[in-house]
Amino acid sequence: MTSVHDFTCDRLNGKAEDLSAYKGKVMLIVNTASKCGFTPQFEGLEALYKDLKDKGLVILGFPCNQFGKQDPGSNDEIGEFCQINYGVSFPMFAKIDVNGEGAVPLYKHLKAEKKGVLGSERIKWNFTKFLVNKDGEVVKRFAPTDKPEAIRKHIEALL
Repeated sequence: MTSVHDFTCDRLNGKAEDLSAYKGKVMLIVNTASKCGFTPQFEGLEALYKDLKDKGLVILGFPCNQFGKQDPGSNDEIGEFCQINYGVSFPMFAKIDVNGEGAVPLYKHLKAEKKGVLGSERIKWNFTKFLVNKDGEVVKRFAPTDKPEAIRKHIEALL
């Protein structure tokens, strides 16, 4: 069986990172955007990360420009935006596609493991969240409208 730990993704700085580095951690994987109505969720995500990282939570942010062209900047610009505006300290990865032919393998796996409304695999918008247990299994998918503080109880149940 494939696990999230089997994938490698590029960080904002272009360096490849093996997600097996997060074995034993609960992961919240989020496709993000800098110019979206949900962008203020960075604040809630950072608060969750700060509160729960010592208990074993890691949040992985994946910028995506597929929804309304809401993250047009370079990886450097995205990183600067997240740091200056929201103090993001959780790992941010290089901009990716989450849908279509160019979707990265990690997101193909996430979508296949936890389908959305009516069994759809397609990511509908920015800030769709996937909760992954310590063994790398995708356990839950949350909609963009699900605020970080509202999913805290699901995260704590896995820690």
